Amino acid sequence: MLGAAAALALGPAWCAALAQAPHPFPTRPISIWLPWPAGGATDLTFRILAEGVSRRLNQKVLVENRGGGGGTLAMPVIQQAQPDGYTLAQMPQTALRAPWTRKVLWDPIRDTTPIIQISGVTFGIVVTAASPFKTLDDLFAHAKAHPNSLSIATNGAGTTPHVVMDELFAKRNLSFIHVPYKGTAEQMIAVSSGQVMVGVNSNGFAPFVDSGRLRLLVTFGEHRTRRWPTVPTLKELGYGIVATSPYGLAGPAGMPNDVVQTLHQAFRAAMLEPAFAAELARYDQDLAYLPPEEYARALKASYEHERVVVERLGLAGKAD
Repeated sequence: MLGAAAALALGPAWCAALAQAPHPFPTRPISIWLPWPAGGATDLTFRILAEGVSRRLNQKVLVENRGGGGGTLAMPVIQQAQPDGYTLAQMPQTALRAPWTRKVLWDPIRDTTPIIQISGVTFGIVVTAASPFKTLDDLFAHAKAHPNSLSIATNGAGTTPHVVMDELFAKRNLSFIHVPYKGTAEQMIAVSSGQVMVGVNSNGFAPFVDSGRLRLLVTFGEHRTRRWPTVPTLKELGYGIVATSPYGLAGPAGMPNDVVQTLHQAFRAAMLEPAFAAELARYDQDLAYLPPEEYARALKASYEHERVVVERLGLAGKAD
């Protein structure tokens, strides 16, 4: 360190440069925007993750909720934010699908800087414990016998549950009444109370299934889950569908690499904490870690895959 006399000898320019020297990132709180309401599985797991990151960065990490829009309402936030690392957002699969199904003013690839892939979700179809529906075929039989009477709740138009149910029913020339909800918690309450007949969502149904309030008919993963090993998958039942919807974290386009790496390292370390692993386990989730470069490639591949799926199912313009 230079002494005061040496600094004075170097003149005003040195003192000004010293005063303007950048402080290490971060110097103020960071916000993570979730496109889901508070209280759901994604919200709860991100809050625990944020606590771990906060300890590593010595700054508050705030979780902000902007539910609705089928899980896409965080995208305009990061599109319009400064690329300084203080505004981040969860990247759900719906953000990669929405531009192919309806007109949006943002692009999930062009407008983002991928930081880290975190996990994926277990999707499933649930009914109330007292429901007469015991299998997926029971749903199809009801829809055939009573057209336009089967009410099915999802977490929004154009989401993975909605797309999967559309495909299953359309292939059989059947229809259902779609009831979109902003988030998992309110949807599961609606199903368990009988307001709707069927619910299709991600891991947030776990506490309701484990407590006996809801019955899980089928899951969407590659294999049966460890948590509910007696519940079959769509794939093994012959429907040829596997959907896990990996998700991660991104910031605005143009973020400096050193900021990206600082965030990536902090989130990766927090992901490995026992508290976060335990919270994921509550919803039968596993880590699905990818670093920034690999996550960027995965997002681009998934974005193109969603285009193909939307075109194959004729879903363009159906999400509005």
